Amino acid sequence: MNPILLTLGESIDKVFYNFDLWVFHFFGSMQNDFLTYVAKFFTTLGDEAFIIPIAVVGIVLSLFKKTRKYGLTLIFAIVIGTLVTNIIVKPMALRIRPYNTLQGNADYWAWYLGAGALSESDYSFPSGHTTGVTEMAVGMFICFMKDKKKIAYLFPALALCTAGSRIYLMVHYSTDVLAGLIVGTAAGILGYFLMKLAIVILEKIKLNDKIDAGKLLNKVDDDKRSKIAKAAVTVAVLAIFLSAFIPSLSEGGEQTCAYEGEYNCNNAARVDDEKYPPIDGKEYCKIHWKQLSGVKE
Repeated sequence: MNPILLTLGESIDKVFYNFDLWVFHFFGSMQNDFLTYVAKFFTTLGDEAFIIPIAVVGIVLSLFKKTRKYGLTLIFAIVIGTLVTNIIVKPMALRIRPYNTLQGNADYWAWYLGAGALSESDYSFPSGHTTGVTEMAVGMFICFMKDKKKIAYLFPALALCTAGSRIYLMVHYSTDVLAGLIVGTAAGILGYFLMKLAIVILEKIKLNDKIDAGKLLNKVDDDKRSKIAKAAVTVAVLAIFLSAFIPSLSEGGEQTCAYEGEYNCNNAARVDDEKYPPIDGKEYCKIHWKQLSGVKE
């Protein structure tokens, strides 16, 4: 692991230590069982188990002329946000999770356990959940605002609630979340403008009208067609959300990384994952598996 890059994450820790701890104190002081369930509800919106299927929904929406702008915006925003967060920034910053670096802080540790002791398997900066929900929310906000629909305001509200849930659950520093909001916002805006460009190109090559799965319902009048589409999308999103949310209710305290060094790693171990097989019979998180196996970031 490159020590120069590693100091970037450590530098963020040092510069924002007091600020991050103050925010943890704010969220920790309001902890109770009800809010913990609420936090798990919102945090699901940024989980890959929700975002990946939503990207598939985006592909389906792109096949229909009337919903193409929503589908393409989702696809572009998700791809951009994922690449920037998981492929570029996280491996550059190499910031360790707070439940590893703050194990000696009694207040933080009590809040972490109180929130269910959830864990992830990768680096902390920026927050992938926050990036994921924000990129979708900003893209949809712009699309619906252009349509002059009040539902547009729901999307940024969901993004902010999800961002707050990551701090409440003590799995991210506030600065991780702020960075995720910035990356997600940029991805959502870029996703929207790339969608506009893609539609212009499709118009020029005369494919925008030809590629339209809506023609399969040409015997259904426009009003019924619109109701069917809205119902189908709503049911699909709810089903995807519940399939991700229900399992999350039992998460917490699962098998953790076997690494013991400058800290006892509480990252989730990569169990039953062919990409990360046991090393000397022990299961490790993605970070320490790569370190111990010699695989470069």
